[in-house]
Amino acid sequence: MSYVPRLRTRYQEEIAPSLMKRFEYTSSMQVPRITKICLNQGLGKATADKKLIDAAVEEMTLFSGQKAVPTMSTKDISNFKLRKGVAIGAKVTLRGDRMFEFLDRLIAVALPRTRDFRGVKSSGFDGRGNFTFGVKEQIIFPEIDLDKVKALNGLDITFVTTAKTNEEAKALLEEFGFPFTK
Repeated sequence: MSYVPRLRTRYQEEIAPSLMKRFEYTSSMQVPRITKICLNQGLGKATADKKLIDAAVEEMTLFSGQKAVPTMSTKDISNFKLRKGVAIGAKVTLRGDRMFEFLDRLIAVALPRTRDFRGVKSSGFDGRGNFTFGVKEQIIFPEIDLDKVKALNGLDITFVTTAKTNEEAKALLEEFGFPFTK
């Protein structure tokens, strides 16, 4: 038998039926689900130091479980000493089993390690069922060795769902156990 992530099984057995009853869906295909999780790290200081990008890609690869790629600038901006095609960040998009594994680690381990953690504000919904929030330091992930960290960088985490409204998306994330503030 092959491995199935804990949260995927929980979604199929508990979360989907619960949401179906709560929102009175007529078909199981109407039940919202998470399609992907996007991690994005912008590194403005990387214009001066190219090694920051390599470190960020390596760290993001460690805690996401999938190879991260550097993001390139699309145009020249002289005020920021930025040239077109220069690496200025790192990103990774998680889908399927890796997405569920990352979500499990994020909720159970990483977020509670945040300093003075009282939950995530629910103001990051975009009106179409997607949720974005920021993490101030990448060191909340246990996979990162604190001795090897060169700089503390924040990152944005976006949950892309099939939900039609913010209410449905929030209910979906709450069912997974996402810690929203009261």
